[in-house]
Amino acid sequence: MDIRPIRADRDHRAALREIEACWGAQEGSEKGDRLEVLVALVESYETRRWPIDGDKNFDPIDVLHYAIEELGHTQSELAELLGSRSRASEILCRRRALTVDMIHRISDAWKIPADLLVRPYKIDSAA
Repeated sequence: MDIRPIRADRDHRAALREIEACWGAQEGSEKGDRLEVLVALVESYETRRWPIDGDKNFDPIDVLHYAIEELGHTQSELAELLGSRSRASEILCRRRALTVDMIHRISDAWKIPADLLVRPYKIDSAA
């Protein structure tokens, strides 16, 4: 089993792909053991990378901006997930709140833990 520590977002993405490939493996099998170890490594990395209880100013919109700026996603991808460019823009500008459905779509597509997207945050009123 050639498993290495997760030290960067690139390693994180690779581990998520490997988890997806092992998903559903029987517990106790070689693939099942690999899945268990990878999940533990990913959880540890995500806790360090995106601490939930740390910074009180950290919110779901910060997570989306981070995903766009650092993880290689685009606002166009977000628009596709949310159904329109204007909706994506309103979300990123804090004029519209994320819905549970939006959170699930983003979490599934971008492999962002949903608990990072469900935190309360302030919505700015339209100017």
